[in-house]
Amino acid sequence: MKTNYIALSVPIFFILIGIELAYTFYKKLQYYRLNDSIANLSQGIGSQLVGLFMKSVLFVGYMYIFEHWRLFEISNTVWTWIILFIGVDFFYYWFHRMSHQINALWAAHIVHHQSEEYNLTVALRQSWFQGWFSWIFYLPLALIGFDPIIFLTLSSFNTLYQFWIHTRTIKSMGVLEYILNTPSHHRVHHGSNPKYIDKNHAGTLIIWDRLFGTFQKEEEEVYYGITKPLASWNPVWANLHYWKDLIETAKKSDNISDKIRVFLKPPGWFPEKLGGFQKAPEIDALNYRKFETETALKVMVYAVLLFLTALALGSYQLFYFDKLSLITNILIASFTILSMLNCGALLEKKRWFVAAEYSRYLLGLLILYFLYHLNFKGDWLLGLLGFHIASAFYFFFIKSKYRNV
Repeated sequence: MKTNYIALSVPIFFILIGIELAYTFYKKLQYYRLNDSIANLSQGIGSQLVGLFMKSVLFVGYMYIFEHWRLFEISNTVWTWIILFIGVDFFYYWFHRMSHQINALWAAHIVHHQSEEYNLTVALRQSWFQGWFSWIFYLPLALIGFDPIIFLTLSSFNTLYQFWIHTRTIKSMGVLEYILNTPSHHRVHHGSNPKYIDKNHAGTLIIWDRLFGTFQKEEEEVYYGITKPLASWNPVWANLHYWKDLIETAKKSDNISDKIRVFLKPPGWFPEKLGGFQKAPEIDALNYRKFETETALKVMVYAVLLFLTALALGSYQLFYFDKLSLITNILIASFTILSMLNCGALLEKKRWFVAAEYSRYLLGLLILYFLYHLNFKGDWLLGLLGFHIASAFYFFFIKSKYRNV
């Protein structure tokens, strides 16, 4: 059984987020916004849930090549771990770089870049579908003969390393800036300034960017986000909006070759008929505004309640997914995603929020009924039912305060 290092690190993530939040509050640094942080963390929950359902399917390619086509029998030594660490980081660089240079891949990876803030919650803002293709880039390691379990361990630590570099509280790290991917380097990567776009793709070692000509030092102020802002707290829309743009562009293209190029060319590419390649606009510092929505305190409390519900259920599934039946996992995951979707709708004052929230409560009752017949622990069921009823009362309380737009 392999260890899920990402799941085990969740408590550490939140402790570090809390420390950074306390520090920025003490220093009066406006690095956090509640609605943005909820949106970031919701993406992380959704990414982990989708990954739970897809993990076996996605890993089968690596396993098949390793078991049937590997070229060498590699023993488990310290040197094996060191060489594989470098290999994982190398192929991560190319996966990451291609995710910025091929529209179909960028359509998934764009999710990680949508936040207009830069703090530790942004590290957890991950695409729900990126894992469906990222594994392909690592298949040469399976062909060489690197053990799948060691590969999974090192790829997990490569991901974990990148958590702490999503911060503005650490400025420069001296000589380490020449070797490691640091907060300064990664801030550049998240910039929407034209000079910062498609730079610093490294995972752990910045040497790849220096070797392959994609390095950019942090110089002027970084403006975070994407060149065409998402302007939404909706976690589902965040994963689909760029696909919609690509499909609409393909429909407007005259010939089949241009329709295909839309998905294979870099972001900003359009057929000549539609104006050709469009460069990223320069930042208008005077008129620059971050996406923001006003939310009454009572409504925000309910939004936080929705998010905490999703967080609790998502965390539960991370640790108990293999012990639950498929239908139970599907029902709980559906309720979790609907909770996050409704949270975003509430923050944006969407017309359909109230109807969607009624549906969520009905789904919750269905899940409790289903768990009852599966002989789920009685005290847990009573606790969940009590929380569900209490939440419903608060929903009816704030519903009169909610204003559709």
